[in-house]
Amino acid sequence: MKTTALSLFLFLCVVSITRAQSFSVQGIVLGKNDLPLVKETVYLLGKINHEIVKISVTDDKGGFILSVSEANSYLLTIANADYELFQDTISITETKQVLSPIRLIEKIQVLDEVVVIKEKPMIQVLADKTIFNVSASISTTGTNALQLLRKAPGVSIDNSGSIILEGKTGAQIFIDGKPTLLNGQELQAYLETLQSSDIDKVEIITHPSSKYDAAGNAGILNIVFKKDKNRGVNGSLSNAFTMGDYARNNASFAMNYRNKKNNLFGNVSQGIGKSTGFLYLKRQQNNTEFDAKTESIYTPKTTNLRLGYDCFATEKSTFGILLNSNWNHNTNQSNSRTPIQAYTSATIDSVLIANTISKSNSQNLLLNVNYKYSDTLDTYFNVDIDYGKFNREGYAFQPNYYYDTTETTIISQALTTQETPIDIDIVSLQTDYEQRLGKGKIATGIKMASVTTENTFNFYNQMDNDYVLNLNRSNQFQYRETIYATYGNYNIQKEKWSFQLGIRMENTISRGNLIQDQSNANKTVKRNYTNWFPSGGITYQMNPKNQLALNYSKRIQRPNYSSLNPFEYKIDELSSSRGNPFLQPQYTHTIKLTNTYNYKLSTALSYTYVSDFFAQITEAEGTNRNYLSPQNIANQEVFNLGIALPYQFTNWWSVYVSINAYTSKYLSNNPNFIPLKQETVSFYGQQTFSLPKELTLELSGWFSSPSVWGGTYVTKNIGALNLAFQKKFFHKSLQASIAFNDILYTIPWRGNTQYGGIQIQGTGGSDSRNLVFSLNYTFGNSEIKKSRNRNTSLEDEKGRVN
Repeated sequence: MKTTALSLFLFLCVVSITRAQSFSVQGIVLGKNDLPLVKETVYLLGKINHEIVKISVTDDKGGFILSVSEANSYLLTIANADYELFQDTISITETKQVLSPIRLIEKIQVLDEVVVIKEKPMIQVLADKTIFNVSASISTTGTNALQLLRKAPGVSIDNSGSIILEGKTGAQIFIDGKPTLLNGQELQAYLETLQSSDIDKVEIITHPSSKYDAAGNAGILNIVFKKDKNRGVNGSLSNAFTMGDYARNNASFAMNYRNKKNNLFGNVSQGIGKSTGFLYLKRQQNNTEFDAKTESIYTPKTTNLRLGYDCFATEKSTFGILLNSNWNHNTNQSNSRTPIQAYTSATIDSVLIANTISKSNSQNLLLNVNYKYSDTLDTYFNVDIDYGKFNREGYAFQPNYYYDTTETTIISQALTTQETPIDIDIVSLQTDYEQRLGKGKIATGIKMASVTTENTFNFYNQMDNDYVLNLNRSNQFQYRETIYATYGNYNIQKEKWSFQLGIRMENTISRGNLIQDQSNANKTVKRNYTNWFPSGGITYQMNPKNQLALNYSKRIQRPNYSSLNPFEYKIDELSSSRGNPFLQPQYTHTIKLTNTYNYKLSTALSYTYVSDFFAQITEAEGTNRNYLSPQNIANQEVFNLGIALPYQFTNWWSVYVSINAYTSKYLSNNPNFIPLKQETVSFYGQQTFSLPKELTLELSGWFSSPSVWGGTYVTKNIGALNLAFQKKFFHKSLQASIAFNDILYTIPWRGNTQYGGIQIQGTGGSDSRNLVFSLNYTFGNSEIKKSRNRNTSLEDEKGRVN
């Protein structure tokens, strides 16, 4: 009731306030093929001194409005790196003055009688986000979304596959403006099925406004699919063949049809093949050494389907429906060998052999129904209704044999089978409203999201050639969570200054219920908590090419659903991982100062404090066993300096460099926790050479110095060097590429940890050194207006499914 009352109050405040009268001019900015330029900055300068009087940013239809307090003559200016500078003297004499459409002229240069049109830059640095244009980089051809994120500025992937942004874990992954509903291994598997040929760009948003869910310590990485751009029929076919230790293949097909009133679009992709991985862990516990070496072969088969329909009822109103579905079948065969000996002895006492076969089948369905209203006066109303269903059937057979030192005689054995079915249902409703208020804009909205998970863990022991359910180790876990949220946001621009202030309230009600088969007893964890999340920013436009911004935000990272599940997942007879039903959310406070110069050079300095950090702790269990579990036993501090610069040396040679230097501190009052402080430098660089006959060469690489994973593991240097070639045929409709990834094979990680008397040294990796051959063919009308960037309201919920 409190949430509803507060939301109604915010809506009534917005509706009841009238706009102040002033002189204004409005217009529309058009680019190539007369398409509207979205998020384009329009400057109104003094006619004589050329000082900034007003700044506006075009909406999704290319429209803008500039309001001034007095009638006068001004210089209207639009500066875009892809177009010629536009400047025109206008006289504003009316309260509402409408200009003719402004058509920018695309930059062209003549070289040896060949006309060269300026290509989209690989990196665009904007005030509120950084854009990584995937289609402008040929080294991304034939790769997947997870590999793309590793190449994005300020982004790195740790040894567990977790995504780190500017030194902080907890980045939320969005697809076309909304989250993926997945996390952990399922998120990795899903991202690996998304082909780079279908992806247009990745938006890096480190300070989301209060409109977004407060989830995500590090911010948002939004993967945007390619959209067709004009009316008619358009489509594409792509295929990527990868040769690593084994062969694998990914293929996709996309179609789009659009007329004045309707837009129908779809995409289907499938990936098959094999890949390899390895994990070596040397552990010292109770004066005993366990030297485990595990090698695995993964055989995934994935199919993704995306179907959508938009109805443009009027120029201002759009109805739409969007379906995303995913089918995934995985088989993993791992062979593990663990010699066991006294720490001070050179003689092996015994050897544990565990050859595990695990299989999983998952089906995921996401359905979104959407209504959107938007006009040229900046009034915006949006409703999203979402339903998501995730189902996964898991099975694992794990025979554990203890051999003598000659590995010919079995000392003992433990043959086990595990069944792990998981069902997750998510329902969400969200509304958003925006309109002008005085000289600024106010936004407000409400959201309700409900999640129900059903988890079963059946553990079987082999006895007399039969498998018997082990009631001591089998159980069920049920979890239900409902989040009610409302927000308000106001931004205003005054001459060279712009201000943004937002507040978001989220009330979380959750109930976790563990049912143990042996005792039939229930263990219930209930929570009901409310949090307020302020955010704000100040931007100073020193001149059209020099901007300074200061931002602050508070955010929350709730545990993944699997992290709350106390099931035990065995790596082998001696090692396992399990969730923690008592895990609390972690909270993040971030302040960031950013300077953007000449639309290219970006320099940012930030400080982040994380309380109740999710530390990954290895605990001893008995004499020989151990398990990995998340715990709230540490706080984290991160100081970060980031520099990014794209530079065009010549018409045929361009360079992009991104450097992040950060210090991470992990502190705790727990006596078993060893405080950590680590200075880390991460680097990404790329050089692109445009050669004759539509041939392009790209050399890229990334590097990260020693860093910390999970608050306890210190990892060593890691990096990669990549080389790619691309050739275009048939007026650029066919693109053929070849890429050599991780040439020096330096992606595999190495690290160590120490906690509670346990010391572990480890290394792990996959067949990251590979050769990729890819083809991409586009057909149909090349002037189809793009389908909408469809959003759903399942934001934080998607990112926590595991």
